[in-house]
Amino acid sequence: MLRFEVSRKLREYNDAPFQKREDASRSSCFFADEKPLLRPLPATPYEVCRWIYGRKVQMNCHVSYMRNFYSVNWAYVGKTVDLRVTDTTLEIYLGAERLATHKLFGEHVRNRYSTNEADLPRDKAYSDWDAERIRRWARRIGPSAEEVVDRIFASVRFEEQGYNPSLAILRLSHRYGAERLERACAIAIKTGIRSPRYSHIEPVLKTNQDKMDESVVPDSPGDEDTGGYVRGAGYYGGE
Repeated sequence: MLRFEVSRKLREYNDAPFQKREDASRSSCFFADEKPLLRPLPATPYEVCRWIYGRKVQMNCHVSYMRNFYSVNWAYVGKTVDLRVTDTTLEIYLGAERLATHKLFGEHVRNRYSTNEADLPRDKAYSDWDAERIRRWARRIGPSAEEVVDRIFASVRFEEQGYNPSLAILRLSHRYGAERLERACAIAIKTGIRSPRYSHIEPVLKTNQDKMDESVVPDSPGDEDTGGYVRGAGYYGGE
């Protein structure tokens, strides 16, 4: 009953003539002058957003956000872009131009790629790196490093998605040396990890586990050198 009375009083108030304009009321002015100018509400509700400024488009044609990766057209590799992030989407902007839109990964998702195939080039002229060059580097370090890189590329949908994980591991050789990295890769493989990543290998090196696990010591010509102090059995046999 109260709602009915409030509605009736509201209609009376809006239909009442103006004091200085008896031929018009609030209702008549709205329908005659204001309603035709109104536009429909947006198709999607308004969303609160956050802006992340100054993200660089990596050589694998992705930008990183919250440890996940979202693709941008290869022509913008090396450019600095801005991210507009809502609860559901991530948009990539260069100035006022929107370059890409992606569904946002959940808060607990890590190391996932949202990749539009059209963003990737048909050739590799846009980048100094490709899978073969990365594999050659791994091959120089050792067979375990090469296997780790092979597993990374086998686990991704697009080749470009394997660049950063592989290079992150191989660059550990600058800090720890190739031999130690080879040992750490062997340990990671031995643990049964299907696709070892930086987060699996770097702790092995940081905690010196590679120095303690003798079962993964790589073979090398130096291992066969006795140094001239240990004589073979033939010496003691009179030969």
